[in-house]
Amino acid sequence: MDRLDELSVLIAILDTGSLAAAGRRLRRSPPAVTRTLAALEARVGMRLVERSTRNLSATEAGARLAEHARRLLADYEAAVREDADAPLQGRLRVTAPRIFGRRHVTPVVTSYLDKYPAMRVELVLSDANLDLIEEGLDVAVRIGTLVDASLVARRVGEVRRMWVASPDYLARHGWPGTPGDLAAHEVVYTASRPVAPEWRFRHAGRDQVVALTPRLTVNAIDATLLAVKSHRGIGRVLSYQVVDDLAAGTLVRLLAEYEPPPLPVHLVMPSARHMAPKLRAFLDHAAEQLNRLDVIRPMR
Repeated sequence: MDRLDELSVLIAILDTGSLAAAGRRLRRSPPAVTRTLAALEARVGMRLVERSTRNLSATEAGARLAEHARRLLADYEAAVREDADAPLQGRLRVTAPRIFGRRHVTPVVTSYLDKYPAMRVELVLSDANLDLIEEGLDVAVRIGTLVDASLVARRVGEVRRMWVASPDYLARHGWPGTPGDLAAHEVVYTASRPVAPEWRFRHAGRDQVVALTPRLTVNAIDATLLAVKSHRGIGRVLSYQVVDDLAAGTLVRLLAEYEPPPLPVHLVMPSARHMAPKLRAFLDHAAEQLNRLDVIRPMR
């Protein structure tokens, strides 16, 4: 038996003055109300309600318990139910990839803070897919296919994997026409852990894997971008990372017809059940802001 439920029954009996009326308020039968009261009296070892032929009234012990019960039940209701009209307050922990987070999630977070002045946000930028539950994170921005089916996701866009080089590099080394031509080119390879260097392409519905011998391997995309823009070779990037460079002509897109399918961009959370209003407000705000970004809209 739920202890709070027993206290709720006691309060209903004393407020209405009868077992039947208490049952109607709680949508229970009089025998069910009687059993609950009897269980509570047995638990505290005292009679809590005086029964007469006309009405019911609290004993001294029952009145004391009822006073405590009202405060306890009120505190419980306040703890589990937030006032819909009350300002959102508290803290959210959000994670996102480093570059995308700096450029595009940080403005989302700051505008959310402007909208809800009592809120606090901790933004964790990491290119690793952090475990939301273990790390105590409320929501993540994820780029790529989701592998954890237990997570709840809201798609907000997509990005493409693409190959780029600087005009100066291409002027000196020529343009690769097919993935196989990369064997004659310098490559800037990004790897966060030791792996056999290779790039995967797709053309005419078929996958193609090209083994690489990179002259430069780095473990962070920031370094890859710097090296490629410094004419060190061809690098693979995500479209949002180079949109400004492509528009300015400082980088050139290569092998577009061999690019694999786009990667989805999602807002991800551990569960949608009993979602706190502060989290729901952030998800709605973030989805609205991210959906406006040209850098994660479908591109050709």
